[in-house]
Amino acid sequence: MTQSRIRAILTVVALTALMWVLEIFDLITGNALDTFGIRPRTFDDVYTIFTAPFLHYGFDHLIANSVPMLVLGSLVAFSGIGRFAGASLIIILVSGIGVWFTSPPGSITLGASGLIFGYFGFLVLRGIIERKTIDIVIMICVVLFYGAMIWGALPGQEGISWQAHLFGFIGGLLSAYLLPRRDQPRPFPATTPGPYAY
Repeated sequence: MTQSRIRAILTVVALTALMWVLEIFDLITGNALDTFGIRPRTFDDVYTIFTAPFLHYGFDHLIANSVPMLVLGSLVAFSGIGRFAGASLIIILVSGIGVWFTSPPGSITLGASGLIFGYFGFLVLRGIIERKTIDIVIMICVVLFYGAMIWGALPGQEGISWQAHLFGFIGGLLSAYLLPRRDQPRPFPATTPGPYAY
């Protein structure tokens, strides 16, 4: 495994570990961090768009999000830490703003599932845009193993924020489209052989 891929995996592991540390702190403080979720159409705490993806309603919620976060997040990070950071920021913004505008009044939305749906969308569209063998293989595997999760972007189960899922997915598509493609290998410039060429 290349050093860049090890670095990518460690970055996503560290991000997931941060979520676990925050949830342990939340438990110790009697769920004090749950107040940092997104409250629709309230301007006083609009900053929670950036805190909500890293907080969860208990360990069952966090456990359900940890494995797809590690798998899909690492696959996105393989394309470069800079692209991973850019994609994550776009997804957080689009998902958070979508939740802020469309969630029911009085609700508080927490969790990394918006990010996860965004990574899913990013990986699917990236395979189509870049048309590289590895990206197409990743896209096919992601669709096969995680394709059923797309139903979570539709209104359904009580207490599940389909808004975060839907707008996270849209954010992932946008990030795959907006972020620059990886550099294509450039051919060496043609040179004229000198007297010492061999």
